[in-house]
Amino acid sequence: MLEGVRLVSDMLDAGVIPAYVLFDPEHLAHTAAGQSLLARLYGIAHTYEATSVAIKAASDTNAPQGVIAVAECPELPIPAHDFVLICDEIQDPGNLGTIVRSAAAVGVDVVYCTPGCVDVYAPKTVRASMGSILRIPIRTDAPLASLLPILTGATIVAADGVDAAIPYTRVDWQRPHALIIGNEAHGISPAARSIAQHCIAIPMHHGVESLNAAMAATVILFEAQRQRGNS
Repeated sequence: MLEGVRLVSDMLDAGVIPAYVLFDPEHLAHTAAGQSLLARLYGIAHTYEATSVAIKAASDTNAPQGVIAVAECPELPIPAHDFVLICDEIQDPGNLGTIVRSAAAVGVDVVYCTPGCVDVYAPKTVRASMGSILRIPIRTDAPLASLLPILTGATIVAADGVDAAIPYTRVDWQRPHALIIGNEAHGISPAARSIAQHCIAIPMHHGVESLNAAMAATVILFEAQRQRGNS
């Protein structure tokens, strides 16, 4: 389910055909972006005008933006990859959506989610991703053991706060890497720790113990982008 002008527009831009769309024309007419989307919706099958009451009843948010779409999320092909992100039992939908958004922003080739992760297509996850789930290959329910053959040739690093961890800035991110981001409360799982070749950490000051999973992933991913020279 995609809610709001931005997400529904992103869906159409990605060439995704919706199963159906509910929209309130009066609400959409209030903004230029809404008017633009409204003009597109009238040319698409399975789009239905609805009252604000109906939109609110169907919405997952407190302040609906006048449009809701339901669509099959495309399974984008995985390219030849040397920059992989593994979400290991991330359970907060806002965190997972933000991580996917950051991964898309820096050019990660594919995101794998282990079986313990929250649903990547839950409404809150989709909103937090700001449409990025439509732009980057994602594979769900991917056991870590099944990924080992895929990751041959890549250095597997796990974000962890252990004493032996090396600063994330000392990693040579220009080489093929797979980065594991672990659970918000418990960190990386024993299975993830067993396959990680190195543990990395973000140095902290003033007694701060850690960043949340989405913030930590974003900091590390953008350092990797800086080294890789991606724009």
